[in-house]
Amino acid sequence: MKTVKVEIVSNKRNELLNRNEVKFRITHEEGGTPPRVEVRKKLSASLDANEDRILISKYGTKTGSMTTVGEANVYDSSEQAKATEPKYIVARNSPKTEKKEEQQK
Repeated sequence: MKTVKVEIVSNKRNELLNRNEVKFRITHEEGGTPPRVEVRKKLSASLDANEDRILISKYGTKTGSMTTVGEANVYDSSEQAKATEPKYIVARNSPKTEKKEEQQK
C-alpha cells in the first residue's frame, strides 16, 4: 500500500457558507497522484470530519513532483455541501460506481 502523508496548510472558517476552507499538501513517495476518493479519506481522518461533508474543489501535482497541493471545503452538513457546491464538483467527489448509476437515470 502506498504511503500518503497529508499536511493541512491552512484552515479558515467561512460563516456565510457554513464551511471551513482548507488548503492541503499531500506527499506521495511511492507512486502517482492519489485518487480523489483516497485523498478525501485521508482529509477526513486529519480533520476529524465525516467524509461526505468534504468536497475537494481542486488538486494537482506538478510534473515530476511527489507533492500534490489542493483545496477542499468541509461543510457543516452533507446537505449543505450538495446545495452549495456546483454539481460537477459533487460528481467529481463521488465514487465512480455512484457516477455510473446517476448517468443511467
